[in-house]
Amino acid sequence: MLKIWGRLTSVNVQKVMLAVRELALPHSFTQAGGPFGVVDTPEFAKLNPNRTVPLIDDGGFVLWESNAIVRYLAARYGAGSLWPEDVCMRADADRWMDWQATEWQGVMGPAFLGLIRTPEDKRDRAAIENSVKRSNARALILDRALQGREFIVGRHLTMADIALVCSAHRWLALPIERPETPALSAWYRRVMMRPAPQGVLTLPLE
Repeated sequence: MLKIWGRLTSVNVQKVMLAVRELALPHSFTQAGGPFGVVDTPEFAKLNPNRTVPLIDDGGFVLWESNAIVRYLAARYGAGSLWPEDVCMRADADRWMDWQATEWQGVMGPAFLGLIRTPEDKRDRAAIENSVKRSNARALILDRALQGREFIVGRHLTMADIALVCSAHRWLALPIERPETPALSAWYRRVMMRPAPQGVLTLPLE
């Protein structure tokens, strides 16, 4: 059985759990990271020397890094659904997954940490404002890409939507001013109407 270590408040763990739920994969889930500890144990370090979550063990195959895990699960268990069979569509999905990790999620970090995990009197306002500005600019890029599309690479949900919607959920839940993003908002509602996000993207930010 697929084994997963993580905590559901982690955006990276949320990606893996969405993929698992979309694919209806039997699995076990061990709370790890943050207040749950575990990642600092020697046993965990043997599996992931970075001591971070998510981590999976699929029949002895151990893998870390959230987007790599989503790609692996999609390729192994979701060919033709989360894993596009058309090579161009798959490359497009890959592109948006990389963009999520290196562009949108990266610039959103200071705003999230500052507004959610830092006491108000200790916040770096300039860093937060810069992060919000850059996060909003990336959201507008995604909004333009989603215009006229049901999902990011076409008419069906793929691994790219899995990664993107987790960042979108965080961005939409931050207590910030946001630009109008009608295409992004419609896509987000479309994904959230599916069973998989329930219990994963319905938790408050922390």
